[in-house]
Amino acid sequence: MYLTRLQPIDIPWAVILGGVVTNTNLPIFKLKESCVRRRYSDFEWLKNELERDSKIVVPPLPGKALKRQLPFRGDEGIFEESFIEERRQGLEQFINKIAGHPLAQNERCLHMFLQEEAIDRNYVPGKVRQ
Repeated sequence: MYLTRLQPIDIPWAVILGGVVTNTNLPIFKLKESCVRRRYSDFEWLKNELERDSKIVVPPLPGKALKRQLPFRGDEGIFEESFIEERRQGLEQFINKIAGHPLAQNERCLHMFLQEEAIDRNYVPGKVRQ
């Protein structure tokens, strides 16, 4: 069993950063509980790594917020609460689908994403051994 959820971080750029909280009893993971900060670009990195190195169908990420970053909008853009919540839910669904997939659970990139403070983008892809 696993549970991964995203919780907002109480800082001005919370729309960019999120706390990825993981609780698991799966023996493949070295930590049973972890909380790491991740940006949207970190989720993109994980998706790209899994698409390149694994044999699973990787679900899509919620869309980019390019139009919301334009000036002179009538709303708060990327800081609008409904957008932040919609993105949080989309990212949470994405990571739970990945973390729940038996083949993805063996991927080193997923372990790094969920349990390491920093993502080493020069890591050597591969499988995690129990």
